Amino acid sequence: MGFSDKLRELRKNEGLSQEQLAEKMCVSRQAITKWETGKGLPDVENMLVIAEIFKITLDELLIDTVKIQKEKTVYTSETIYDIDCTKHFDISIGSAAWMILSSGMDEKLHIRLSSEILEDIDTIFKIRLDEKKNRLDVNCLKKNKLSIYEAEDSLTVEICMPLEYSDHCEIAASVKNLVIKDLHLRRLEYDGDAEQVSISGSSGSMEFTGKTDYDITIDKITGRLDVNQWKAKSVVHIAEENLVSVVNKGRKCDVVYVKDGNRIEFENIASGQDELSISGISSELVVELSENITVNNR
Repeated sequence: MGFSDKLRELRKNEGLSQEQLAEKMCVSRQAITKWETGKGLPDVENMLVIAEIFKITLDELLIDTVKIQKEKTVYTSETIYDIDCTKHFDISIGSAAWMILSSGMDEKLHIRLSSEILEDIDTIFKIRLDEKKNRLDVNCLKKNKLSIYEAEDSLTVEICMPLEYSDHCEIAASVKNLVIKDLHLRRLEYDGDAEQVSISGSSGSMEFTGKTDYDITIDKITGRLDVNQWKAKSVVHIAEENLVSVVNKGRKCDVVYVKDGNRIEFENIASGQDELSISGISSELVVELSENITVNNR
């Protein structure tokens, strides 16, 4: 059991809500959420406070996490494809627990699948590539014996696109955690579910389209970040100093600003081409402002 699972179990066993635990620790509810979803770890002082609240030792709080890290075996399967010109990538993945997107310095597309429980991962999944001039279609096919629920719990997909030859990428997927780190291209279109989205060190236009809620943490918007939803809610966590122009492009959509857990009035900023926007129908964008942002790069 990892730290995030152990903290959640300890809290529930004591009958505490996230708000009640946050009050006992003198931290925000968002901090508890971040720790319980694996997006970050408490500092040493807060670790000691947690151990004191639940009347356990620090070793008991951390021992399982260390043990898992030592004992786990990761099964992998990797596909590498040479790219010799600028490409439009159209990628369909299906379901996964994690998806990690990045740019690489070599002239290859890397798709790495990994799991701690799927020993025959290289036979369960097959990557099919279909190249047409300046376009490359990528499909991750799985055998019927694996359900989408098993994939959602156990599969990690890492996609590294060649920096020199990446222009536009469309991705269709359903994942629990989407990590975008050091990704640089003109446009990324993500269509599907993603409970937690982390974006760091990246640039270009990004659009997220879905019918479910998004929780997005981003260090800095360099380009455009657009959330396109139907009857859903998205929360974007960003440092106040890095906030750019926020634009409401949707029908019956609302924009709300939150700081320190409280809704605030905030004067919109006009700042060049960088933009955060909401589009779609009957949706809400919550912009949560913080002094510091910790992005989970896994």
